[in-house]
Amino acid sequence: MPPAFDDDAVFRSVFAASPDALLVVDQQGAIQLANPAACDLLGYSAEALSGLHVDALVPDAVRPQHAAYRAAYAAHPRPRPMGTQMDLVARRQDGSSVRVEIALSPLQDHGLPYVVAAIRSVAEYPRVKQALQRARYAECLAQFGRLAVNAREPDALLAQAAQSAVDALQIELFQIRLLQPNGAQWRVAASRGVQALEAVGEVFDVEPGSAAQRVLQDGKPMLFTATAADGNCAIPGRYLDAGMTSEVAAPLANQGRPMGVACAFSARPDRFGDDEIRFLEALSNMVATVLQRIGSEDALKHAQRLESVGQLTGGIAHDFNNLLTVISGNLQILQEIPAIEGDPLAQPLITAASRAAQRGGELTAKLLAFSRRQVLQPTVVDVAGLLQSLAGMLRRTIDPRIVIGLDLRPGMNCLADPVQLESSVLNVAINARDAMPAGGTLTFSCRPAQTSELPPELAGVAHKDGYVVISIADNGTGMTPAVRERAFEPFFTTKESGRGTGLGLATVYGFARQSSGAVQLTSSPGLGTTLTLYLPRATTGAEADSDSNAPARVPCGMRVLLVEDDPEVMAVTRTFLASLECEVMSCANAHEALGLLASQPIDILVTDVLLGPGMRGDELAAQARLQMPHLPVLLLSGFSGEMPDARGHWPLLRKPYTRAQLETAIETVLNATR
Repeated sequence: MPPAFDDDAVFRSVFAASPDALLVVDQQGAIQLANPAACDLLGYSAEALSGLHVDALVPDAVRPQHAAYRAAYAAHPRPRPMGTQMDLVARRQDGSSVRVEIALSPLQDHGLPYVVAAIRSVAEYPRVKQALQRARYAECLAQFGRLAVNAREPDALLAQAAQSAVDALQIELFQIRLLQPNGAQWRVAASRGVQALEAVGEVFDVEPGSAAQRVLQDGKPMLFTATAADGNCAIPGRYLDAGMTSEVAAPLANQGRPMGVACAFSARPDRFGDDEIRFLEALSNMVATVLQRIGSEDALKHAQRLESVGQLTGGIAHDFNNLLTVISGNLQILQEIPAIEGDPLAQPLITAASRAAQRGGELTAKLLAFSRRQVLQPTVVDVAGLLQSLAGMLRRTIDPRIVIGLDLRPGMNCLADPVQLESSVLNVAINARDAMPAGGTLTFSCRPAQTSELPPELAGVAHKDGYVVISIADNGTGMTPAVRERAFEPFFTTKESGRGTGLGLATVYGFARQSSGAVQLTSSPGLGTTLTLYLPRATTGAEADSDSNAPARVPCGMRVLLVEDDPEVMAVTRTFLASLECEVMSCANAHEALGLLASQPIDILVTDVLLGPGMRGDELAAQARLQMPHLPVLLLSGFSGEMPDARGHWPLLRKPYTRAQLETAIETVLNATR
């Protein structure tokens, strides 16, 4: 026979086994009985709850309202099911709060002066838990977004993002890793949580097949666990050893280009779901956007600083070259004075001073080249000769462990500015040297370009003499596709801070395009790099024509109108022209010059570009040509960037100049107008 049914034992067992917290409260509000679930929920022992007034379980802020409600309920007790209110809060013994639902069941109808309160934590509802979790994620993203709006320091921003992720996801470890310029290494930019396996700032290799590498490759967030279905765990072993059994990684990208990854780790294999993946993706997108904005702002400031340097350099170059013209010109005049010409002490001093003035002019030219304010002056360049000369210089100056080879086709002449071509080749050679820290081979070559190999930007351009191919190849470390793609971007460099401006290859690219040519780059990690320039070719016939038109001497008694606002420069130039047996008329501004042109016969106009207030030298030249259509014109300038709109129309002689250079320039102008 089954055992006799013991009502009291059964009801006590049901009371104790209920998953909801149950309290039996008397009419005065004192707790008479509490089940184990109530002890767990409220943080009290059964003994502490026994006899405790229910007001102790109500937060202080709502205790008066609760007392009034309890009095009204005692007067009219009635059953109240769960779900009628969702904004109740219970106070636990440690002072913390928990959101709850409460059902009330009066026992007066059963002759007992008690009420049974069934209490259930709202957080136990899956939908509520999910809603609270999503709200926490949304609040975290909103707070981070407010901080990111005005962020200027990327390191502080990344640290805040990592802390926000740890707090919101309640995980053990979060990292932000940025891809290094070489594309093969990470730098830990931020880390929060348990003791990290890599410290902030540490650089380590991108591990093939790792979670971070896969996410970087696929460009989308992914979830990884220690028990992957395919048996291949993408979580690195050192993280598994540290107890991390699950990982979510999301990419950081800048306009489709990978920047890095954000990695969240947990010791719980089931910690991450769709909500966590979406949260991490949103946070990563915000971080990437702000990093891109900060980077763009920094690049813009850098560009603005460079532009300011260029403007300042231009002003300095104008004044400095005027001074050098006076110094070097007077030294030439002094050197030819009979009393000094035979002085053995004076001549070496004058020669040394002249060399110093010449170096000053070269320094100014380099400043202008740095700020990209030089106007290109293309001439016929013997490419093989230039490369052979540069190779000889580099053999004496770069790492002796680097072997320099030459593969030069004779007769390769191009139309280019020789100074800028030499500077471009040197820029590439220096990059090659840095890519071969233990030595290697650097090869220069030149040959005619085949039509089929021309880059797309030249394929539809018909240059009558074709193109010359100039290649600079090394067998150094090479570039990853990501680095190669950005190699010509201004300010992009893979060199450590202080060793590269990021303008070298950008300047080479600009020079090639400005010279009606093109540039290509081929490179692979471990296989070296080859940079190829395509420049317009100049045939030997062009050289012959140039040689056959050798200029005649400056005609004796030629009438020159000299316009120069610097009196000391004017004095030097007048002396040069007088020594060439020219008849010189001079003035300091364009207004006077136009008056002389209208009243005096003039054979050539020689004018500075900047003439102070009023009309510029190139504008004066245009007005003069209206009066005298065939008038030869020579412009003088200490800064060729002064005349951006006129550089292609008028011959230009850069300051400082010697008497021989002035004579040659005048002869060239006269030949061109015959």
